[in-house]
Amino acid sequence: MVARAPDGEVLGWAALSPTSSRPVYSGVAEVSIYVDPARARRGVGRALLEALIEVSEREDFWTLKAGIFPENAPSIALHERCGFQRVGVSRRIGQMPDGSWRDVVLYERRSPVVGVDD
Repeated sequence: MVARAPDGEVLGWAALSPTSSRPVYSGVAEVSIYVDPARARRGVGRALLEALIEVSEREDFWTLKAGIFPENAPSIALHERCGFQRVGVSRRIGQMPDGSWRDVVLYERRSPVVGVDD
């Protein structure tokens, strides 16, 4: 998904990626979201994430996962407002171009309507 200004400028984007090719995980996807820093805190991220959640449920995804750098407080707050819960931390999982290692905070959102046991 892409959010655009009336003049066509890209404000941000969001995407889902399967977490595995194994059929048992066919309803689980990783969320990626980006908002132009010049457009931050104007509702773009929330609109994108809420739309992505709606599409994911229509497409039978029951769990969405997100990995966020610990200092990215705006992204953490956005995900929590949209129903994601912190489930852990992967230590030194990402290596930056300068060679430094980064922790990633793990979040999940379980759909209240897809994959629910009766």
